[in-house]
Amino acid sequence: MLVHWIVNWLLEALALWLVAQMIPGMQIRSYGTALLATVVIGLVDFTLGPILRFIAFPITFLTLGLFRLVINAVLLKLASLFTPGFRIDGFLAALLGSLVLAIVTGLLQSLAWATI
Repeated sequence: MLVHWIVNWLLEALALWLVAQMIPGMQIRSYGTALLATVVIGLVDFTLGPILRFIAFPITFLTLGLFRLVINAVLLKLASLFTPGFRIDGFLAALLGSLVLAIVTGLLQSLAWATI
């Protein structure tokens, strides 16, 4: 169980680092910063995520879940404000970053768990 959690954390940090290399307006200093940022993203999502999702439920429902990307972008941008060495310039970079991050994380986890 602990190994699963650690592997997921490392994969999510790798995904964040890769996405920061791809998305203009997203900068991350190092893989160590990505590890810290992943923890901060988790904490922000754990504390503020449920509140934002509850408040935004009607619009999320009307957009068939697409508004969830906006919520994730807000959470990602907030996490960047609390993490030294991790910067997102503007909401568009956060929105694109959250979309690509979800895809890259899913791909990395699928590949990792298929081979383990």
